Amino acid sequence: MRELIELLIAHGVLLVFLVTLAARAGLPLPAAPMLVVVGGLAAEGQLSGSASLVAAVLANIGGDVIWFVAGRRHGYRVMKLLCRISLSPDACVRQSEGLILRWGGQALLAAKFLPGVSVVAAPMAGALGFSWQRFIAYDFVAGLLWSGTFLLLGWMLSDQIQQVLDMLASAGFFALVALALIVVGLVLRRLWQRRRFARRIVGARITVAEAAALQDSGAGPVFIDVRAAGGRAVDPRHIAGALLLEIDQLKAQAARLPRDRELVLYCNCPNEVSAALAVTVLAEQGLPRARALVGGLDAWAQAGRAVVADQSPI
Repeated sequence: MRELIELLIAHGVLLVFLVTLAARAGLPLPAAPMLVVVGGLAAEGQLSGSASLVAAVLANIGGDVIWFVAGRRHGYRVMKLLCRISLSPDACVRQSEGLILRWGGQALLAAKFLPGVSVVAAPMAGALGFSWQRFIAYDFVAGLLWSGTFLLLGWMLSDQIQQVLDMLASAGFFALVALALIVVGLVLRRLWQRRRFARRIVGARITVAEAAALQDSGAGPVFIDVRAAGGRAVDPRHIAGALLLEIDQLKAQAARLPRDRELVLYCNCPNEVSAALAVTVLAEQGLPRARALVGGLDAWAQAGRAVVADQSPI
């Protein structure tokens, strides 16, 4: 453990840059806690606080630019990827959409401090057409605020941080074991939360073939697009004739939905997460004939079924 602390002191600025860059690119590395420790070491004169701040800000911008470019080039496909790897699939994407549509570039400032949303905000800004100048300007300020906050916190708690580092250095092997157990515990907690979330969205589903057969037979299923407005802005396609209702609007609109027809809800996210959540909402409103479309909008389009790009309100 002492060697690791000496490594941090010797190469602190480089480690700040690399760890922060990797964290902004999406890897689960503890960039914020590391900045707190670096701030404490800077207060003791063992590291350069200004150099660490510059390194952290540059790494923030570099990592966010990677996702911003991906969002500009690939749009909703990047959102779908992030939705797939998120702890609460699609939830962080919806939150980021809402922030950016409501606050514009200022949302990038708040997003830095919101777990999950922070990684999604940059590609969402790219997908929604932010200019390079606007994105870099807001991201610079956001990176400066985020990095400065944690470095300043470490500076203020320098005495306590130094005591912890001394204790870890003395503990040696046992400290490494304790840190490893903490990491394992965090991973297990995340897996448990993911499993609990998965149990919540178990609901009725319908395949594209089944939904198409209903439509072709004249049974007239009602298709409902439950994607958020930001998601539809990034990917304006929707099934011909579908109602455009976000999950938050379903309760208010439930009374207007027919109870004698099949309701086919769809999104464009892994495992039909949003659609499955919407099915549970409608079931609570007395509409048990609602089902989530397996594969969502992409599967429907790939099957050669009618998809249009105009957005008419309900």
